[in-house]
Amino acid sequence: MTTRIAAVQAEPGWFDLPATVAKTVDLIAEAAAHGAEIVAFPETWLPGYPVFLWAYPVPEQIPHLARYHAASPTVDGPEIATIRAAAAAHGITVVLGLSEQDHGSLYMAQLIIGPTGDIILHRRKLKPTHAERTLFGEGDGGDLQVIETPHGRLGALNCWEHLQPLVKFTMYAQHEQIHVAGWPCFGIFAEHPSLGWEPSMAVSRTYALEGGAFVVVSTQILSETGAQNFLVNGAPSPIVDFGGGYARIYGPDGALLTEPLDTHTEGLVYADIDLSAIDIAKKFADPVGHYSRPDVFTLTVDRTARTPATLGETSTAEADVLTYDVEI
Repeated sequence: MTTRIAAVQAEPGWFDLPATVAKTVDLIAEAAAHGAEIVAFPETWLPGYPVFLWAYPVPEQIPHLARYHAASPTVDGPEIATIRAAAAAHGITVVLGLSEQDHGSLYMAQLIIGPTGDIILHRRKLKPTHAERTLFGEGDGGDLQVIETPHGRLGALNCWEHLQPLVKFTMYAQHEQIHVAGWPCFGIFAEHPSLGWEPSMAVSRTYALEGGAFVVVSTQILSETGAQNFLVNGAPSPIVDFGGGYARIYGPDGALLTEPLDTHTEGLVYADIDLSAIDIAKKFADPVGHYSRPDVFTLTVDRTARTPATLGETSTAEADVLTYDVEI
């Protein structure tokens, strides 16, 4: 049995949440029309990756911070409801990257929305990368999960989570079969080796080889029009290189299964995958099976979901008093 998977390579609306939601719905429809059963979107697709974090010194970021927070959706808000309805209408599983607004904080989140429109996984990036940590909070081990679906065991990570060996091993240990690697736009900072597309594709391909999984790489692009949101002295920021689209799908043996699009071109790439290929790949190397050494190495993962405070109930007699226990 084969499953058709689609990886998105497209430009978000850059601070324009309604426009990006509308584009998301269109891409879901396009993927479904081409027979895809899973479609994967990039990191912080809603409302676009915060390029301003890298483009400006902190004092100059403040106006952008306000715009970005206002444009970031809540998981239970109308924008996500619209996307869930589109997934249900087309009977397709959607893996969505978003800047999640949770009251005063933002998180680099991923949702797996099933073909009935239900959210079957809501996770947050464990450790935002470098400048991202000035804007986004951290996730916890409670949502570091691989989900059983009719198409196989499905999981997702964002960006440089693919450089964290213990995070990856946790996913491998759950026998992940289809992995979504959500990446931002590679149309910035191309001159910096570790931030460019080549090492990012290398670690995505390594994930496929190490985990013996199909890896779906989705990326944003940045056009000249989009770059007008990130100007320095009237011109696009010097870090802007434009383009940056590198959507692709790797097999569990590391093979590239898709023909790359032009890096400036929006679209989707598709692959028809057969999970039996994983059995062959893992006969060579299974890092959580015959190719492991649990007598030498062990990994303990705290799967506890964390919250800053546990609020007690207010009694009638003490209606004006809020009591709470803080878990340290």
